[in-house]
Amino acid sequence: MNTAVSRSPVFMLRTSLITQIVVGLICGIALALLAPDLARSVSLLGDVFISALKSVAPVLVFLLVIASIASHRRGQPTHIRPVLILYLLGTLGAAAVAVAASFAFPTTLVLDAPAVSGTPPGGIVGVLKNLLLSAVSNPAKALMEANFIAILSWAIGLGIMLRHASDTTRTMLTDLSEAVSKIVRLVIRFAPLGIFGLVASTLVESGLDALLDYARLLLIIVGCMIFVALVVNPLIVFLKTRRNPYPLVLTCLRESAITAFFTRSSAANIPINMELCKRLNLHEDTYAISIPLGATINMAGAAITITVMTLAAANTLGFSVDLPTAFLLCIVSALAACGVSGVAGGSLLLIPMACNLFGISTDVAMQVVAIGFVISVLQDSPTCCSPPPPARPQRPHQPPQSRDSMDDRAGPAVPARVRSCRSQRVTPLPLSANPCAKVSYAMCK
Repeated sequence: MNTAVSRSPVFMLRTSLITQIVVGLICGIALALLAPDLARSVSLLGDVFISALKSVAPVLVFLLVIASIASHRRGQPTHIRPVLILYLLGTLGAAAVAVAASFAFPTTLVLDAPAVSGTPPGGIVGVLKNLLLSAVSNPAKALMEANFIAILSWAIGLGIMLRHASDTTRTMLTDLSEAVSKIVRLVIRFAPLGIFGLVASTLVESGLDALLDYARLLLIIVGCMIFVALVVNPLIVFLKTRRNPYPLVLTCLRESAITAFFTRSSAANIPINMELCKRLNLHEDTYAISIPLGATINMAGAAITITVMTLAAANTLGFSVDLPTAFLLCIVSALAACGVSGVAGGSLLLIPMACNLFGISTDVAMQVVAIGFVISVLQDSPTCCSPPPPARPQRPHQPPQSRDSMDDRAGPAVPARVRSCRSQRVTPLPLSANPCAKVSYAMCK
């Protein structure tokens, strides 16, 4: 008996992280169904896990970006420009899918939900204003409030200024980022317990009945997200790489989507995607910036939510939506989704801005927001698991790491299909924070 107990920690370290998360997921569902009172008490596990991820993510991003830029060698490519372009294309494509699905399967809402407090932006100008003000926010306040726009702007500025610093200073920054990364790996090891607590408490508090009231709307949103994850994202990867994208897509979904689904936070998923990128031996100068950047602007889930909810409100009120207006809604939703991290309340409070296109009053639009909170659990999954196209590995000449390394203990080994891609010089680039931070699309010529 004592031998079995003593071997259990070793078993946990050698078992893949995804396997442990699936076990935690199943146990959470079973506990919620069999012992609801006990399930409420384990919600603390989920709260602690999310809090730990959210607290370590700002520090990790801040130090990684500074160290990456300060240590950047002149002439070394980072591929950020194609990442930005593909982020925007992916978000716009998600909005277009949502419009098409809403036209094919029109839905209506029962607008008797209580109004939600909050002040939505008045238009695209309001979103851009929020972004600009967030970018110049106090850095200490940004770290405390996890304002990633300000964190990125300050980290990029400090990194550029520190490029001419002494070697010892840059070495210190690298050591600090490595230390925080080790803390992140430790936090990620507790993901199975966190998922267990989140699933159990969520099912007990909300139950399946809360979702059945909006089953049709939920199916459309989920269908759009699945279509984006399994069709749109792979299509973008294929057009960029001319290779089979699904080994990479499925890897992203398996590694990151489960955590993103239950944490409902692109920011909380940043450490998980950073760790996955490191295990895949990707270009650190790229993913250190593109992952937190993706958690800020790569908001496919937000674009889908804004579009579907707005068109559902328009259908409910009997408004006719023509194709030009629908196309404009795609652009508005995509741009609004890019500014989600700069708006308190996330994408749901941007729904009234999109509703303004159809002359829907703010009072009615805020009732739509209230309905959106019921189904918001699904929004971050496609954001965090968008797969990246291939790029050169950071250290292609090095042999694979041993199974006893810290990176392998933090999760499963790289799948055979991904290793096969490497043999053809096709290596995945960073995931964006957002399985799914929110994930980078870029390639190195």
